[in-house]
Amino acid sequence: MQKYFGEETKKALKNFPFSTHPVKMEFILSIVKIKKAAAIANFKAGGLSQPIKNAIVKATDEILSGKLKDQFPLSSFQGGAGTAINMNVNEVLAGRATEILGGKTLVHPNDHVNRSQSTNDVNPSAIKIAGYGLLLELDSALSGLIKTFGAKAKTFAKIFKLGRTHMQDAVPTTLGAEFEAYAEVLSQHQGQLANVRQLFRTLNLGGTAIGNGVNASAKYRSEVYAELNKITKEKFVPGRNLMAMTSGQTDFVIVSQAVTALTVYLSKIANDFKFMSSGPRGGIGEIVLPELQKGSSIMPGKVNPVLPETLNQLYFLVSGNNLTIEKAAEAAQMQLGVMLPVIADRLLESIQLTAESVRQFDRLCVAKVKADAKKCREHLESSTAFATYLTPKFGYDEISGIVKESVRTNTTIRKLVIGKKMMTDKEFNLFIKSHLNGIL
Repeated sequence: MQKYFGEETKKALKNFPFSTHPVKMEFILSIVKIKKAAAIANFKAGGLSQPIKNAIVKATDEILSGKLKDQFPLSSFQGGAGTAINMNVNEVLAGRATEILGGKTLVHPNDHVNRSQSTNDVNPSAIKIAGYGLLLELDSALSGLIKTFGAKAKTFAKIFKLGRTHMQDAVPTTLGAEFEAYAEVLSQHQGQLANVRQLFRTLNLGGTAIGNGVNASAKYRSEVYAELNKITKEKFVPGRNLMAMTSGQTDFVIVSQAVTALTVYLSKIANDFKFMSSGPRGGIGEIVLPELQKGSSIMPGKVNPVLPETLNQLYFLVSGNNLTIEKAAEAAQMQLGVMLPVIADRLLESIQLTAESVRQFDRLCVAKVKADAKKCREHLESSTAFATYLTPKFGYDEISGIVKESVRTNTTIRKLVIGKKMMTDKEFNLFIKSHLNGIL
């Protein structure tokens, strides 16, 4: 394998020989996009010759097309605010650009590829560019899940079932209403994510070392955003105060918290699915999850809620990542947030894994879930849920006594009310039907 990277990458390989995965390619590719924009901007600002600019641009295009991925071997776990990551990209582009020029002109990783830049404005900007793209993927995945829940809500609209609070009998509802509620809360989270996503449009690129733009001309700063937006087909803008953006990373915390909040609710849905699908004989069994794989290596016929369990674990992981990101952002010192490598790795993982998990849960679980209408009705009829409807007619204390007797004697509310001649069978049916029709 030909190695285009140089001494700084080799030093980093020795300094950080850790068993973690390499730096995420989404992060690397975003840095490459910045390098392409910077090369063109530096040329327009008079800082690079056309041949060197062209060679750097050609090298970036090769990497963006999927080539040279093996040239980025650094561990995602490292110190130095990600200087090694930036230098790895600088060296690979310089090495390949030199080769493109036939070796006659030496393209320097710092003087040419990194011109008008610092790790301190490149890396935070690259995290935002990569994160913005992944947040768009998450938005698309959420749209699909919300749509599926909405469709299921219509399918299950007339399936009456027992509503539960504190895991106890509450009042009647419909399975469709439950699924519609899932869709609504997910829509709210989608809106919140759309709001915080805008934080990732504002970059500190052009601020260089501490945000005061040392060694970056005004012409370069103007051109680099214009070129970056052409490359990404997005609209990234410089922050009002680049020093403020370089010295702290709470934007990353805010986005991480929004993703974490989404996974909290996804895990809640997962818990509901596990409860409602429990059984097939010893549980609730109101919904039937698709059999995606064998549930046990020893117990035949067992079906496990594997995708709801995946969502639970997604929350555990993202929640842990969020705490890491929060602490890493808090550890910023003076004019620089130095813990960027772990922020980049944990944040991009959280967003990407959430998008992937949402798509799987949508496609393989929610879209294929079935209702057991008979079980739903049986649980409702044998519950104490009808008692709440009867309270306005007979009083809270009177109906409380009926509920206690129902539990003690394992008799339905219907039988007790009719048996005590409080209502006839016909009157009870009409009374309950009128209330059930009210929740459709």
